[in-house]
Amino acid sequence: MKPQAPHCQSCQFKDSSLFKQCHLHELEELNESKCFNSYKKGQVIFHEGNRPLGIFCVYSGKVKVSRMGSDGKEQIIRLAKKGDTLGYRSLIDNTKYTASAIALDETEVCFIPAAEFNKLVDENVKVSTDLMKMLARALGDTQDKLIHLAMKPVRERLAEALLLLKSTYQEEGKNPFSISISREDLSSIVGTAKETVIRFLSEFKEDGIITTHGSEITILNPEKLVKISSMYD
Repeated sequence: MKPQAPHCQSCQFKDSSLFKQCHLHELEELNESKCFNSYKKGQVIFHEGNRPLGIFCVYSGKVKVSRMGSDGKEQIIRLAKKGDTLGYRSLIDNTKYTASAIALDETEVCFIPAAEFNKLVDENVKVSTDLMKMLARALGDTQDKLIHLAMKPVRERLAEALLLLKSTYQEEGKNPFSISISREDLSSIVGTAKETVIRFLSEFKEDGIITTHGSEITILNPEKLVKISSMYD
């Protein structure tokens, strides 16, 4: 059974999204033009190297944005959660996707065609301004990640990656934070070999910072992770 598509006007993420400045008639036009799609874990939402046909709004689930490095290894450059917007940079720049978006678990996404999105940006100055701010933040996040990869040892980067997962995906009132993530994906976020991640996770476990059960990681002591991740700041 196909899931029921949310209406843009009543979407729970509207007031915190790029579309919070839209007029009612603009939301109605977006709603009429959008497609609502479901993805299983591991399914690709858009492919690196393809031309953008629109933008994607995550309604539920978790998404990784990754690219293939020159060594053939996957590099995760962003984690997206419900309420986030994907694919807008390539659409604005009219270039091919420089990365792929892949569902980390069961995920639902609204797709807005390029023509409708471009029309909205051209006609609504407030949306256009918010879009520029979003682009600036994304650029800053990329620069920070590159600096950390260059300056911090792996142990500190792993602690920071676990805190990033917590800040991105923890739901309010749910403690301690747990997430199911493959060691391959975690090593792609950290930028190191899977075996190295497994070794440091074992150390964190011995120190009482985390517990693990299969692919699930539970953070018991986030304060200690903050201290570890800040050692080289």
